[in-house]
Amino acid sequence: MTLPTFTTLGGGHTVLMLHGIGGGHLSFAPQVETLASSGYRAVAWDMPGYGRSPPIEPYNFKGLAQSCITLIEALKCGTVTLVGHSMGGMVAQEVVARRPELVDKLVLCGTSPSFGKPDGDWQREFIAQRTAPLDSGKTMAELAEVLVPQMVGPGSLPEGVKLAAHCMAQVNPATYRRALEALVNFDRRTSLPAIHVPTLLVAGEHDKNAPPAVMKKMAGAIAGSTYIEMRGIGHLQNLEAPEEFDGLLLNFLALPRQLH
Repeated sequence: MTLPTFTTLGGGHTVLMLHGIGGGHLSFAPQVETLASSGYRAVAWDMPGYGRSPPIEPYNFKGLAQSCITLIEALKCGTVTLVGHSMGGMVAQEVVARRPELVDKLVLCGTSPSFGKPDGDWQREFIAQRTAPLDSGKTMAELAEVLVPQMVGPGSLPEGVKLAAHCMAQVNPATYRRALEALVNFDRRTSLPAIHVPTLLVAGEHDKNAPPAVMKKMAGAIAGSTYIEMRGIGHLQNLEAPEEFDGLLLNFLALPRQLH
């Protein structure tokens, strides 16, 4: 399998960051710097079809997880801490379900264990809302201008919101459509009780995509997990409030890597 592209900075225990559907490796730029300067090896990938990473066929979670596993093995670090945001959090769940021995800690941000029914009203509306502008000839940059402000909370940092829009503008529209199609078929609810590594779940108070209630319920299904809700923040927690997010992340990383 072709190796996806990624950026890496620093040395120490490897923390691999997986971006969401409108992101790229740059979506974790603040965290890469913070982690590297705190004694970690910070790695942020471009999911297949994003950045310079070649797309995969079929475009589904099995393939995305396999691509991530290929990267983990290529990093030759034994185990990694996985940090997954939104769709990246789903890829992280898929990796843990398939190759639990590769992951020593898990951070799930603004994500959920399933997307619900592919033909459900909310799901259909979600897809339509995101593809309609492209169908009418709009660019990803124009889509980002509309979508990103709707995703953030009142307490978000303007620079972070700007970076989120920049990342989304770079996404290949064909990949974006494929990723949306993959999203609606995701369901790992039954796998949550099998997660046996320390897990941190971070929700944004104003997140409409992965509401706090959904993430709290998810945390309840993962033994020994920690749930934290960020006030005033929406879906893009790590970019809306990078300092607060980095603090939560570093505190969690400093804890032992085994559940007692």
